[in-house]
Amino acid sequence: MGTQDGPSRDKVKLVASTGDVAGYSTPSPGAGDDEYGSSAKSNDDVLSYFESAQWTADGTTLLTYSSTNLISGYIVPEDLLSSKDEDELTLRPQAHVQLPEPSNVLSGAPYFSLAEPWTQQLLVSARDHPLQLFYLAPSSSSTSARVRPPVSSYPFTKARSETFLAATSLLWPSPGTHFIAGSRSLLARFDVQRTGEEPVVRIRTIPSERHLSKGGGVGMRGTVSALGGQPMDTGTGASLVAAGTWTRWVGLYDFGQAGECVATWSIAAAVREAAVDEKLDGSRHSGQGESLNGIGGDGITQTTWSPCGRYLIICERKSHGALVYDVRVTGKLLGYLTGRDALGNQRVACDVFPGADAQGGFEVWSGTSSGTVKVWEGVGSVEGSHALAWEWAAHRSTVGSTCLHSSGTVVATCAGSWEFPNENDDSAHFISPGGSDKSHGSGSEGEGDDNDSDNGSGSETNSSGSQLPWMQRRNKESSLKIWSIAGFPSGTKEC
Repeated sequence: MGTQDGPSRDKVKLVASTGDVAGYSTPSPGAGDDEYGSSAKSNDDVLSYFESAQWTADGTTLLTYSSTNLISGYIVPEDLLSSKDEDELTLRPQAHVQLPEPSNVLSGAPYFSLAEPWTQQLLVSARDHPLQLFYLAPSSSSTSARVRPPVSSYPFTKARSETFLAATSLLWPSPGTHFIAGSRSLLARFDVQRTGEEPVVRIRTIPSERHLSKGGGVGMRGTVSALGGQPMDTGTGASLVAAGTWTRWVGLYDFGQAGECVATWSIAAAVREAAVDEKLDGSRHSGQGESLNGIGGDGITQTTWSPCGRYLIICERKSHGALVYDVRVTGKLLGYLTGRDALGNQRVACDVFPGADAQGGFEVWSGTSSGTVKVWEGVGSVEGSHALAWEWAAHRSTVGSTCLHSSGTVVATCAGSWEFPNENDDSAHFISPGGSDKSHGSGSEGEGDDNDSDNGSGSETNSSGSQLPWMQRRNKESSLKIWSIAGFPSGTKEC
């Protein structure tokens, strides 16, 4: 196992970064908007931070979503890997979409092409609104120019009322003619060309929401929090979609057969059964990391498939690992990845890539709540506990997304979060809900220079509404980074 100062440091190299965007202050009046948001602060005066990132279909651009409801497009520099400069390149957004409301999900078009502006589309979903389709607009210094109306909308309402349903998960697979949205005990398939129309297919994950037992134990009850599509070129002849819920259920649906339910199972039950088997054979995983009981979990945040389409990776919030299933044996746990620390409610997304070693399997790359990025190799080739192969310290806050480029030459990571400072943390730089930017004690360089408090006393409480330190949030480091991967093969291998 490597660390940032060990062997793994030779495997990745930082080649481009935005720098710490959480360190930017609010622009002064008349100075124009900050390049990372229409305002560097959110409504409660917490500085903006990255929540998620994803590659576009053509691999030329990174789409990010920030806590200020801002979607940004970062075009990868042409000299990303050819630059001889030892210092990393600076990433700056070339396009923005400022959303008026927070979005639960974001998905770029599967036909996105930098050379064709009309293909640069993205889907979002906000509460009490239809699903909306936007064009990724060029960057502008004017806030009004960024806040643009959607070009298309798709109503998603309850069948017996006009109440809007919020899509809590979204999947827009190739070729892009349709997309799938998940909500509470419901999946819906939309036709992109049918603007302003309801979904063409609705699939209930339980028989009825009106039943006293809410489905009578049949199906998969709960809010669909994750959707993952099986790779199209696997040769399996199926087009399965894996849906996960906050209630820790997984369902497989075949949208090649009008959304037919193939299987559903509870991962909580699978974990308990595997834990019993592990106790009966205590030597089976001796010395191979955390036990299955120690993984935990409190709701599925991601379902992703292996490159070959045979294995399913299940990631949860408040978890120390990830589960691996072989879908050829429905509901049977194949193994679990240890050491993936996603300890909060924040989503921590992972990515997969074909394996590079002789033992087969594939690779899983994931961030953690501590800012470390971890890599597991040969996943799917062994049963039971699977320890990580190597890691490196990429950020100083929660890594929300780790996404590999399709070429396998670079990996992008984004991080950002906030926290409540400790009462005894005298050097903490934090922001009060009342709007005062304060720094207790000496602080680090540059942190105490932007105090705009009118009273100038620096006291913990005053008549203007400043609050105690433990009631005030502060930002942790937030940045988008691109790392080159040394010696990574360009070819692919079957799982």
